Amino acid sequence: MLSAIVLPCGAAAAEERDGSDERGLGADGQPIVVTGHALADPEKIATLPVVVLSGDELVHRRGGTIGETLDGLPGIHMDNFGAGASRPVIRGQTIPRIAILNNGADVFDASSASPDHAVVTDPLLLDAIEIQRGPAAIAYGGNAVNGAVNLIDGKIPTQLPAGGLTGSSELRFGRADDEIGGATRVTAGVGQFAVHAEGSFSDRDDYDVPDGYGSDRLRDSFANAHSYAFGASWITGKGYVGLAYTRQEAEYGLPGHSHVNAVCHTHGLDLHCAAHGGYGDPFGSPDDHTAYIDLQSERVDLRAGYTELLPGIEHVRLRGSYTDYAHDEIDGPSLFTLYTNEVWDGRLEFTHKPILGFTGTLGVQYTDGTFTGININDMHKPFTQNGYGFDGSPDYHTENVGLFLSERRRFGPIDLEFALRKDWREISVTPPPFRITLSPQYEALFAGWYGAEWRQMLEDEYVDWFNERNPGAKHDPLSASIGATWNIANGYSLAVSLGHTERAPSVRELYARGNNLATNSYELGLASSNPILEEEGLDAEDVLETSDAINLTFRKTGGLLEFEVGVFHQDIDDYVFARLIEIEAEAGIPHNFLIYTAADASFTGIDGQMSYRFSQNSRVTVFGDYVDTNLKTENDNLPRISPGRLGARYDWGRGPLSANVEYYHTFKQDKVALYETPTEGYGMLNATIAYRFAIESGSELELYARGTNLTDELAFVHTSFVKNQSPLRGRNVVFGLRHTF
Repeated sequence: MLSAIVLPCGAAAAEERDGSDERGLGADGQPIVVTGHALADPEKIATLPVVVLSGDELVHRRGGTIGETLDGLPGIHMDNFGAGASRPVIRGQTIPRIAILNNGADVFDASSASPDHAVVTDPLLLDAIEIQRGPAAIAYGGNAVNGAVNLIDGKIPTQLPAGGLTGSSELRFGRADDEIGGATRVTAGVGQFAVHAEGSFSDRDDYDVPDGYGSDRLRDSFANAHSYAFGASWITGKGYVGLAYTRQEAEYGLPGHSHVNAVCHTHGLDLHCAAHGGYGDPFGSPDDHTAYIDLQSERVDLRAGYTELLPGIEHVRLRGSYTDYAHDEIDGPSLFTLYTNEVWDGRLEFTHKPILGFTGTLGVQYTDGTFTGININDMHKPFTQNGYGFDGSPDYHTENVGLFLSERRRFGPIDLEFALRKDWREISVTPPPFRITLSPQYEALFAGWYGAEWRQMLEDEYVDWFNERNPGAKHDPLSASIGATWNIANGYSLAVSLGHTERAPSVRELYARGNNLATNSYELGLASSNPILEEEGLDAEDVLETSDAINLTFRKTGGLLEFEVGVFHQDIDDYVFARLIEIEAEAGIPHNFLIYTAADASFTGIDGQMSYRFSQNSRVTVFGDYVDTNLKTENDNLPRISPGRLGARYDWGRGPLSANVEYYHTFKQDKVALYETPTEGYGMLNATIAYRFAIESGSELELYARGTNLTDELAFVHTSFVKNQSPLRGRNVVFGLRHTF
């Protein structure tokens, strides 16, 4: 059993992520279908691989979040935030520098706005997870500069189920957090139609932490979720078209959260964390409540894929979605903040037949979305008498058009591949409703100051002030990559890729202005009257993060010895990061004043794995990763950079019984930003054992147990904003029972 499978299809390679290449059993008991654009011999290695976690390995490794599920694969860490939210960190960087996709279409949630926001998906319902890099990721734009994580599910069938009906069910029980979870899926075929239904649930209490932390359980680390989806497809010999509706709800705690700094505000470049004048404590209550997020997401997906539909076109692929996402951030009895994200998205791709030996894909994507929620931290306060001002959150409306092309050709033993994408993005900001509630005597007073049109004049004054701090922004990034693979002989290959990626700043990087209590910080965005940019004579539209990268990959496939080692270097101009201005501890808990700015930076690293098969039944694998950074123009280091890691795993299997044991050491990270402290290293011992029973009519039943942190080591994750308040789970064993038919 492998932790990760290198799928031999690359950039131009990805047409139907639900296609026909067998990679193990999916949740319905059918072969995982992970294929690519039919552009070349699928058995050849592409410029950069698509790493796939699927089959039994996905079933046994998956946790409650995508970050937890992928953590430990070479080059991938997570930014732990309790049990409810953790995002993957790839080669030292996370969202918004990696894209999260669902079957090739963007996942629209609020995970890019703050690390305490979960990626909306349930790993229990996934068939596979792909990690794409290089030319494979260029098609998804600048936000995929460090890769794209593609979450593959089966809610829209792409083929008729074998025998007319397939399905699966699974139950899980976890010791460290009293986890109870389960999922069920079924797909039925009727003529040319296939229908699918699925659902899942999980209920996890605060999890156990090692004794050295000072308490038995981590307060507010609970996480509960449930989801369901219905889909249907019309399937012909040339392809399919299908629709699906998905709803997910989750409730999870925020360890390390405190509202005592909700009073913090700025006077110029000075952070002040005490009430005075118009600056009051929006809570005025003890700081001992449970803080949690209550999340709801609804999504409608349209997917289609057809071959030989148009002359000269090998394949047409359509992805469309409507997402209605919202979550409440609740502190005790109070609604603190409400985030929403409503997005329409469409993506159309045409794979052409060979032209001068080149086969490729031309595509266009259009996205229209409205995001709300940042900079509001007092939604629970009623708009009382004798008050005026904005009531609620601004609307951040984004419209984006992207055009992309990828091409590939083979020259003898050399595979050549290139891709490019051009985007046109515009963000406009609409102020919240303006409210005036004054007693008659105050109305008369304002009328004396402003005249008969005092209401309109007061509103215009506030709107002008708002627009000054929240200007619209236009960015037109261009990204391109070219790569080549030399297929040497006997399974050896050497690949190189060069990439130029431009990334436009995210909504939070542009418009943050206020307290983010989940990360204990007061943040100021690039466009929010940013004093650092103003000092340099720049505005937010002048900032476009530009990365030039080189990747080298040496691999061997087949035989007793297999390996893949990747070396990379990125030079980044105008790298956007939150620069420390001041740490204020007046309220008793340190609060960081951070201003988003841009500086030149570089990332250099290595990751990979090597395995040796002793026999048909046993194999040992050594794996590891390391990344080093350099912030070139600042007297500081980049924050939350993943430390080095080195580990080994032994896999064994015979007949229906399989097992593995894994140990890795995460090293100390002492290259830290000014507002960070070094993080000690730790060792992690994990093991899995599984037994599969054959049942009549081709069904299978599997019983498995997965143990993590078996030595019960106290471990803190340097990539987390709340590392000291959110250690990793202590010793845990998850028991699972899975039935497929």
